[in-house]
Amino acid sequence: MVVPRANWKGFIKFGEVACPVALYSAASASERIAFNTLNRKTGNRVKREFVDSETGDPVERDEQVKGYEIENGQYIVLEPEDVAAAVPDSDKTLKIDAFIPCREIDDVYFDKPYYLVPDKMGTDAFILLRDGMKKAKVAAIARTVLFRRVRTVLIRPHGKGLIATTLNFDYEVRSPEDAFEELPDLKIEGEMLELAEHIIGTKKGSFDASRFDDRYETAVAELVKAKIEGRALPRRKAPPAWKPSDLLQALRESAGVGTAKAEPKRTAANAKKRASRQKTSKPAAGAKSKSTAAPTRRAG
Repeated sequence: MVVPRANWKGFIKFGEVACPVALYSAASASERIAFNTLNRKTGNRVKREFVDSETGDPVERDEQVKGYEIENGQYIVLEPEDVAAAVPDSDKTLKIDAFIPCREIDDVYFDKPYYLVPDKMGTDAFILLRDGMKKAKVAAIARTVLFRRVRTVLIRPHGKGLIATTLNFDYEVRSPEDAFEELPDLKIEGEMLELAEHIIGTKKGSFDASRFDDRYETAVAELVKAKIEGRALPRRKAPPAWKPSDLLQALRESAGVGTAKAEPKRTAANAKKRASRQKTSKPAAGAKSKSTAAPTRRAG
């Protein structure tokens, strides 16, 4: 088993209590299939290089500098030592600023999750922090320098340990008003809403990450395997053409109204009322009743 390498090592501090910890990526793309770019003619790998946009000449690494465009084609140059001097220095400490209710932060601010693991020397303090947060049902807001930037981190109890999620800054999160600006102000009521509630009720479940497969990765793996084995390459089936449909009718079909499937509450209740009325109006035994049903044909 390959032991993952820590992305960051330092201390977590709450009050005057501190303990050594490390951050490990909770999500990784290392298991995905990766491709190399080749020269079609020779089959050799190609390498990437930077070239001058005007002269076309290659630019060596030590000749590359950062530049900020102030006008069209006009730049100010930032030397590596200038950038290094401006970047906040790291004291390798996750300073907890506050403890907040677990659900207080909108998850649209969530960036990347890390497992927060204690060093062997700080296990007691780490467990104390974890169990204290569990009992109080709170999360912690902390700050530190990660990868040369000051980052805000949300720390929550997670299984036997803690999970630290870096948060997007407010200026990085788009306003929902901008995203939903053109959405009309409609109010859905009556049968449509009841049918939607019924459909949602029949689809209730629980989240299990293992149930969701990466179809792209699976398809690419099968393609590579077919190439290696010299088999015919798989081709995806064309999806059925989408056709616009009447919303109410589509809801009724989805809910099984008028079919053998379960009907929503109001429809089922109406059926019971009709059955009750038919029962009370049923003619007495021996009484003649008119039938409007079509006569049944007999074979022969």
